[in-house]
Amino acid sequence: MQLIAGIDLGGTAVNYTLIDLDGRFLIEDLCEHPARSVEGPDVCLQQIEDGLAIAVQRVGATLESVIAVGLDTPGPASATGVLSARGSTNFVHPQWAGFDLPGNLTRRLGRPVCYLNDGNAGALWGHFNIFGHTPATSISAIVGTGLGGGVIVDGRVVTGRGGFGGECGHVLIPTQRIAGLEHVDPQCNCGRIGDLESVCSLTAIRNTLLPTFLKKYPGHALATLDVKDAAKKVRGLAERGDAMCRDIFRAQAHALGLFFDQMVNTFDPDALIVGGGAIEASADFQGWFLAEIRAGMPVQREEQADIPLRIMPNGDTAGARGAAIEALRLASSRS
Repeated sequence: MQLIAGIDLGGTAVNYTLIDLDGRFLIEDLCEHPARSVEGPDVCLQQIEDGLAIAVQRVGATLESVIAVGLDTPGPASATGVLSARGSTNFVHPQWAGFDLPGNLTRRLGRPVCYLNDGNAGALWGHFNIFGHTPATSISAIVGTGLGGGVIVDGRVVTGRGGFGGECGHVLIPTQRIAGLEHVDPQCNCGRIGDLESVCSLTAIRNTLLPTFLKKYPGHALATLDVKDAAKKVRGLAERGDAMCRDIFRAQAHALGLFFDQMVNTFDPDALIVGGGAIEASADFQGWFLAEIRAGMPVQREEQADIPLRIMPNGDTAGARGAAIEALRLASSRS
């Protein structure tokens, strides 16, 4: 048996998946362990190797069966996986600065390791789930603490010259067109004013949307909580129909609509995909949210109005699955 491994190294967990050379996934649910990246590269890479051994045992194989590995992590990192010398929220240990993650993991495991950032890896999985290996183009936006995403053109991930391709969260949008934000200048952690992440993320709820909409709903129960705690409750309340929280998620949906409109006019894609914690909710809420994204999009050309808008499946395992698919593609091209 020959296998391809996908490893999603996050800030809090390492997630694994395995596929065979025909692209069949052998692990359907979560296979994860707490991440130890804060302890530095030596501890973290050993942990990755130990966890991979557990994953292959789970499917009745051994490490010798793994012929290639796909790895994804949060950034900032280069297109080849060299972490930023300025550090990262998820890689705070000083030895991570400028560290070549896939290169060092290749030497440790004795097999090739390819790299994608976590947004691109998730986008590749969403694309593959819809189109398989058929050449097609899709745009993904993944709403979490920040806003990740990816652009897939003819089945290939667009990474760009320096690895920043598909940085959907930092595309500027006309936020003044969003109801409730007409006179607000939402600021992103990157320093930009009015990019997608500045409206469409958990951070945006905490920093901008919740304080703004609480002014329109004096006496709301969330006003009595610390803003960090209150922000985490917004999605649940929105799912249950709370008027203010629905307004907040409507603002986020309309921001996505404006972003997707730009992507439609740039790439003329075959599909638009939404993922992340914002839509890990009931089917009814997902349907409402997708309808609001459509409502936020300017009028499309008749020929483009039927571009499908889809929910990304397997959200918790999307990164590992996308990383594995990329490793399989590269392994197949070398054979």
